[in-house]
This record gives sequence, C-alpha cells and structure tokens, in this order.
Amino acid sequence: MPHIDYFFATLSPFAYLAGTRLEEIAQRHGATVTYRPLDISALFARTGGTPLAERSEGRKAYRLQELRRQAQAAGLSINARPAYWPTNGAPSAFAIIAAQSAGGGDMGRLVHGLLAASWAEEKDIAEDAVIRDCLAAAGFDPDLADKGLMAGAIAYEDNLEEAVNRGVFGSPFYITDEDERFWGQDRLADLDAHLAARG
Repeated sequence: MPHIDYFFATLSPFAYLAGTRLEEIAQRHGATVTYRPLDISALFARTGGTPLAERSEGRKAYRLQELRRQAQAAGLSINARPAYWPTNGAPSAFAIIAAQSAGGGDMGRLVHGLLAASWAEEKDIAEDAVIRDCLAAAGFDPDLADKGLMAGAIAYEDNLEEAVNRGVFGSPFYITDEDERFWGQDRLADLDAHLAARG
C-alpha cells in the first residue's frame, strides 16, 4: 500500500489551495497519509527560504497574482491578505496532531477547514473557539483543542526535524514511501500520475 507523508504549515495559502485533492488522490490509489504540520518560518530559516516580509516587491506582487490564479483554477475563494495572518500556527498544528492520534474523524476535512478559516473566512486559527469548531465539523472531539499539548509540541518539532532531514523546503510538500518528492499544490497531478504508474 502506498504511503504519503504530507508536510505543510497551517499558515500556508498554497496548502489551502490544495483543497482536498490529496485525500482524493490517496483514496483513488489506496494510499495512506500522515499529516505532518510544521513551523514554516523555522523551515525557511533551516533551508534557505525567504520570509514573505523580506522578499522583493516584484516577488510579493507575483505571489498575489499567483494566489488569485491558483484559487480560480481550484474553484476556491481566497483573501490573499487575510485579516488574521500571520498568526500563531502552533495551536492549529497541535490540534491536527492530536486529532490524527485520536482518530475517529476526517483528517482532510479538518486540515482544509483550518486552512479555509484563515484564507477564506477571515478567522484567527490561533483562537481556541475557531479550532474547536473545525474539529467538530470534521467529526472530532472539540476538546482535542486543549489536550495533548506537550505531545503536540514535541511532534511539531519532530516534524520540522524530519522535514529538514528529508529535503522539505516549502509547504505543501508530499513525499511517498519511495522518496519521490512533490513540492506545491500544483504538483498534485504529478503525484497522482506517479501513484498510477506504480499500479
């Protein structure tokens, strides 16, 4: 059975633009997915990425156009300058880690729900109430927002270390059990084709 490690940041607009296509691809090919949320600022610092605030004006302008185009292509609404961004990504990441450990809900729906809350619904995903609502909407116990925080913090750091060690440098980033790497939501079709070729 194929497996995909999904490295992403809950602050990433491009992870939001992936929608639930990863889950659709995984289901189509009988693949399992491990969700590995991480600190994107720390990842950039470790892998040579440039934080948005430090990029040239031309790169910033291009990013805004690309977000608009990619959202249109994906059929998703987006506010490229959301009211509550950047925010603290750790609480939402800890909730994803806790939900994955607990099971019983829809992980794809949870992840997309949190990303959509930030990029389409003008909500602060560092707020407990927002996280609890997303957990409940995805079929998880909303109390997971406040459980396993120490374990979540450890896993969050471990995800960063594993990402760096495995060549991850952005979000979203998908790695198969064969170490085939795909960076960006615009490479999901390539991931799909790779899994199809595996049979």
